[in-house]
Amino acid sequence: MRAARLIRMVLLLQSRPSMTAAELARELEVSERTVTRDALALSEAGVPVYADRGRGGGYRLVGGYRTRLTGLARGEAEALFLSGVPGALREMGLEDAASAARLKVSAALLPSLRDAPRTAAQRFHLDAPGWYQEPETPGLLPVLAEAVWGDRLVDARYLRGEREVERELAPYGLVLKAGVWYLCARCGDAVRVYRVDRFTRVALREEGFDRDESFDLPGFWEERAAQFARSLLRTAVVVRLSEAGARALPYVTDRSAAREALEAAGPPDPAGRVTVTLPAESEEVVFGQLLALGPEAEVLEPPSLRERFAGAAARMAQLYGRDQR
Repeated sequence: MRAARLIRMVLLLQSRPSMTAAELARELEVSERTVTRDALALSEAGVPVYADRGRGGGYRLVGGYRTRLTGLARGEAEALFLSGVPGALREMGLEDAASAARLKVSAALLPSLRDAPRTAAQRFHLDAPGWYQEPETPGLLPVLAEAVWGDRLVDARYLRGEREVERELAPYGLVLKAGVWYLCARCGDAVRVYRVDRFTRVALREEGFDRDESFDLPGFWEERAAQFARSLLRTAVVVRLSEAGARALPYVTDRSAAREALEAAGPPDPAGRVTVTLPAESEEVVFGQLLALGPEAEVLEPPSLRERFAGAAARMAQLYGRDQR
């Protein structure tokens, strides 16, 4: 543990002209007293760490010293490619590996390029969770991440509805979608998708599995996500839309379904309205979606949904027609 910290300290000093004890303590998550002891240990080991005293002082490497300990370990190199999603790294237990990798890359850069990580971080940031929800880290995510990285089999218990099932899984990959973690794993002969927060127990097995090198995680996820979205659209409604309603439709319902419905629509009627057949999850869901369009959308079918809109319109007319004096 201390050896890794000493290496990090050297890499930090190599990537910057000088650092105060407080800055090093903050980066290394230790006390300033520990920083002083570590600097002394490095000096005794032959690393030319020099301490500038007084105001504006700090620690620096002298004589153009450069360590050769900049080779990336496999875990660090893999974690480096995920460094754009710091929250995901932290949840999977890979934050330390990514931090070490970034330090090694910074130490290997020319002095004129060492501000590149900072300038990039100031300009681009990925915020994966969706709005209006507090993301929660599933407790079993780190062990699943370990299994994914190591190609290790796991024995898992998983909630399917109200029933708990047991499965032997070969974890192929993890996906973070709108703040929710999913595991793509081979079960038997098929690769399936599991919500990580529904696992109740995960045990790593000693034996690994032979990964199918042709497996493409982004492509697999894109296909399954599209299948899932289509599977939700179990009903259809016929809607007459104004020009404004047609423009707004993709923003209140499934975008792919709205786009396909609009493309299949016939020419506008004399009033400039188009009639579309829109796939929808249910009458309950599409009622809330189309209600946002107000008078820009008129439901024609099914009759039950049209009656529901008529009732809502009557209540709104009564509400807004009241004398407010």
